[in-house]
Amino acid sequence: MADEHTAAPDGTAVRVALWRAMHVQVDPPPHLLEDEIGLQLAAPDDGWRARPDMDPAGTSGFRAAIVARARFIEELVAEQAGRGVAQYVVLGPAWIPLPNAGRGSPPAYGCSRSTSPVPRPGSGNG
Repeated sequence: MADEHTAAPDGTAVRVALWRAMHVQVDPPPHLLEDEIGLQLAAPDDGWRARPDMDPAGTSGFRAAIVARARFIEELVAEQAGRGVAQYVVLGPAWIPLPNAGRGSPPAYGCSRSTSPVPRPGSGNG
């Protein structure tokens, strides 16, 4: 029997997307970012705001950290683009299914994490 994998978004990624949307919906202005695209992509059930991990007061610190990190990275990318960096690579923490070691073996997974701008050759930025 062939391995069957159900494609589903990572729960942490969905939570972060929903927290970014909540920042716009429940936190007072000025907002550090306005991002409700993840909410549209995740398309949660109507009762998503009633989830314990979506409590506005209980998640305010986590939400603030997520939004501040995103804003920092967006500003860093804009700054580096102004210095001539034409592209960058983001490697996030993600479990990547690797080929099975053998028939009947569970899949192996790899993980890496790094963020660094990739300087354009001759730009003087690297």
